[in-house]
Amino acid sequence: MPVKTGPPERRRSVLGALVAAIAPLIVLTSSGVPPVPVPFDPRPVSLASPPSSAPSRPQAQSKEAKPSRPSYKKPLTRSLSRYLDDLPGQLAVSIRDLSTGLSFSYNSGLRTATASIVKVNIVVALLLQAQRRHRRLTGWERRSAAQAIKVSDNAAASALWAAIGGASGLAAANKKLGLRSTRPGPGGAWGSTTTSAADQIRLLTALTSAKSPLSAKHRRYVLGLMGDVAPEQSWGVSAAGRKGADVALKNGWLPRERDGGRWTVNSIGRVRDRGHTYLIAVISRRHGSMGTGVETVEHVSKLVARALSQASAKK
Repeated sequence: MPVKTGPPERRRSVLGALVAAIAPLIVLTSSGVPPVPVPFDPRPVSLASPPSSAPSRPQAQSKEAKPSRPSYKKPLTRSLSRYLDDLPGQLAVSIRDLSTGLSFSYNSGLRTATASIVKVNIVVALLLQAQRRHRRLTGWERRSAAQAIKVSDNAAASALWAAIGGASGLAAANKKLGLRSTRPGPGGAWGSTTTSAADQIRLLTALTSAKSPLSAKHRRYVLGLMGDVAPEQSWGVSAAGRKGADVALKNGWLPRERDGGRWTVNSIGRVRDRGHTYLIAVISRRHGSMGTGVETVEHVSKLVARALSQASAKK
């Protein structure tokens, strides 16, 4: 019996649909690749390497940026500039609060003669040499170190300068300490060593950090000397703390012929007060008098310590 297949037009339509559906399968089967559906990826594919078959991780949603607190550095820089613009001479300061991690530097390009603050550097160089030779300081060395730092005795400093090998001995120690811009004075002129405020902070860090090349015993020894300077020499960075604060410092002052007899006045030290431990270095030159230099150094020390204290309180 003949089979009814419907009108020719219907037969042709059905046949065309079947051919359109089967054709892609025939092509894929003939090439040996199974007909696996591939999801659409809008990202461009590099021709240098094939795209990874691993599923892509969902992109993290970007969080709305929180408004940052105003920095204390710009207002502090403006305050220092306003104060110093009306004064003769030049000044640089660096401060680091070991308790909070906050720090600040002003006029970091300035280099001045060290004057007597280099005496700390000389004693540290002596101690590093003693450590390398596995020996203790002699009685003479200990007395000279105490005189050089506690009362700023120049004869004692000159003797220690010779003992460490002069400029070459100081340069070797400073390389080990990581000081980058301190240049030893020529011959016996240890007071003409030039330095930066940042290098003096590095020196102070060597006296306070467990990572220092100086042993813990020697760090305590030097800080002990700096904590027992003569009362008339306790000015300077000590102004950063209240009366009775724990202070270890060394000052340097010198009228320089090359500056027309004007004064270089420097102060470095550690000040512990009100839960803060500050390392502060102030170097300055060309003051009209030593008194003016001391007053300027103390005012700047107060200003920067107060600013860091207030900034930490806002955190």
